[in-house]
Amino acid sequence: MQIECVRLLPDSDFSALEREWRTLEAAADGSIFQSWTWIGCRLRSRFTDPFLVRATAGGEVVGLALFNRRGPKLRRTLWLHETGRPAEDSVFIEHNGPLLARGSQALLAPMLEAALQHGRLSLSGVSDAVRDAAMAVGSCRVKATRPAPYAALEGVTAESWLAQLGASTRYQLRRSRRRYEADGPLVVQRAACVAEGQAFLTELASLHQVRWTARNAPGAFAEPAFTAFHRALIDRGLPRGEVDLIRVSVPTLHGSRVIGLLYNLRWQDRIYAYQGGFDYAAGSPHEKPGLTCHHAAIEGAIASRMARYDFLAGEARYKTNLGNGDVPLHWLELRQARMRWDISRRTPGWLRSWRRPAPVTSSSTRQ
Repeated sequence: MQIECVRLLPDSDFSALEREWRTLEAAADGSIFQSWTWIGCRLRSRFTDPFLVRATAGGEVVGLALFNRRGPKLRRTLWLHETGRPAEDSVFIEHNGPLLARGSQALLAPMLEAALQHGRLSLSGVSDAVRDAAMAVGSCRVKATRPAPYAALEGVTAESWLAQLGASTRYQLRRSRRRYEADGPLVVQRAACVAEGQAFLTELASLHQVRWTARNAPGAFAEPAFTAFHRALIDRGLPRGEVDLIRVSVPTLHGSRVIGLLYNLRWQDRIYAYQGGFDYAAGSPHEKPGLTCHHAAIEGAIASRMARYDFLAGEARYKTNLGNGDVPLHWLELRQARMRWDISRRTPGWLRSWRRPAPVTSSSTRQ
């Protein structure tokens, strides 16, 4: 096994790296956030000093991690699959970590250790396994830990999934669905092409911003870099079936009414509920647009035989109400461990024999 660190130029031809990354994806159990669709999105403009860590075994690539380096040499930080610039990193990466071939978890520590020789590491949204590997190779500070709730869908039907929820949640979902379907059943429309996906995102962003500005908060789409990234991600991911934009509406006496839109990401057998925009203004108190849209999306995920509907990191009541499990995600800073001076091996014998008098300590101050 060999691990190499390669500094890339921002204006490099990344087509070879893309082929290498896509090949490893097929042999890995990663997340959408470790895919080339996500990491390669606007790479040339976002990553100002890209730095690649590559692990090979038997001539095949079995591990890849892309960092962006920032800061002066003595305080340089390498950001795993992020840029280190707050505006660009507003896209908020999760389920992050080096991309590893199946059965190669033992490479986590060596790859982090190799990167650590070039500066401190910032590791956002990583698993327990990455945290444990980081703690094994350096001085690791856990800046934050957030639960990522999910709904396990393997082997369930829409009815059996609903039956396992709490009584109050089931009641709210059914009551909301009845209210919305007074004049006809829900209409769930998925963006069929890039142009439609971009139109859906515009509509979603408008609803999202109305909701958050009413709370005197900026909202996710207030940051231009956030919007630019996801416009590009739709261009890249929707034709590959990795981006799923859903528009939920209901018929009315005078046409139809939009309940809300979901911007979900699809990877292997999982769906990641990334962002949403819902119409809270038009409904009655018993109409729950967010819950109803997620309910419809989960029913679609079950029909597509997806194994998990992931609500991503953060504590929110709807996530725990609709979910039946969670995993912790960690935000870490990793530095090289401070070297300890072994006086018994590194100090001349004459100095080892000299000892300063021990300080006098009051028994009341001893721990």
